[in-house]
Amino acid sequence: MIPRHYSCSYYAGNRAFTGDLDAGMWSFATWTDTFVDIEGDTQPVPPVATRVKMLWNGAYLFIGAFMEEPHLWATLTEHDCVIFQDNDFEIFIDPDGDCHNYFEIEINALNTTWDLHLPKPYRDKGSARNEWEIPGFASKVTLHGTLNDPSDTDRGWTLEAAIPWSAFEEYGGVRVPPAEGDLWRINFSRVEWDLNIQDGGYQKVPGRAEHNWVWSPMGVVDMHRPERWGTIFFTRHGGFAHLPSLEAEQNAREQAISLYYSQKAYHAKHGEWCDDAAALSAPSGTSISLSQSGFRAVLPWMDPTRGAMTIAVTEDSRLTIKQAHDAQ
Repeated sequence: MIPRHYSCSYYAGNRAFTGDLDAGMWSFATWTDTFVDIEGDTQPVPPVATRVKMLWNGAYLFIGAFMEEPHLWATLTEHDCVIFQDNDFEIFIDPDGDCHNYFEIEINALNTTWDLHLPKPYRDKGSARNEWEIPGFASKVTLHGTLNDPSDTDRGWTLEAAIPWSAFEEYGGVRVPPAEGDLWRINFSRVEWDLNIQDGGYQKVPGRAEHNWVWSPMGVVDMHRPERWGTIFFTRHGGFAHLPSLEAEQNAREQAISLYYSQKAYHAKHGEWCDDAAALSAPSGTSISLSQSGFRAVLPWMDPTRGAMTIAVTEDSRLTIKQAHDAQ
């Protein structure tokens, strides 16, 4: 199954955040599928709904989200604190899809934000750069109910965000703003804690982990596997003709990441990397070269539109996709 995909329409008007995602600028956008558990269909369907809309223009990527919520709760007010300790909404973007230099934004119902840049995933000993900021970022939260008041039942909360393309200029690895037909990797997560009503307020249920509900399921409780994120398609004309290519590319990504994990297991057992593709059960035609720092494996694959392609993976899970005649 390929990750979720979304056709993102161009919006030529001025930004107008009103809290109503069915009207105004948002009438030009379609809803995503309703969020599911992060592990996918092996887990129950979330009891409350979450959906997203996206738009773009020459200045911003616009994201709107509605989270059904009978108990609106938020406590954190300091920018760049660990927002997911509250219920929150999270945005993950990897513009060039290489699993490195990706971005995360977390927002709670108080409109408190945490923006961070990750040079590489935590699985590869990456660390978040909390000092990274997004000048010009704008967000608005609209509460459909009362915050931190357990005496009533709420409808939910709406988030609207505008991310300037300049946020991706230094590390995104792609042209900004995007052009017609460009594809980026993106995903969204909603963190939800089970709450008790105590002394007229809300308290987390002790010892209980948070729920993670997402747009494109990850298969594991870990959002930091960018190879499994969904795809956003930027267009002024509508439509989406990339499904066969997306399916072929995702299969290549999964094969490359599978080899990466096989190499990690081999290294843990033998104390060195392996240059024998067959020993790692890699696809036919895979080549592996070793260096002092690690390995680089190149796997061939066929795209129904672009023809013969390769995907390279290194010891830090970075993926590089090229046409076969351009591969080194």
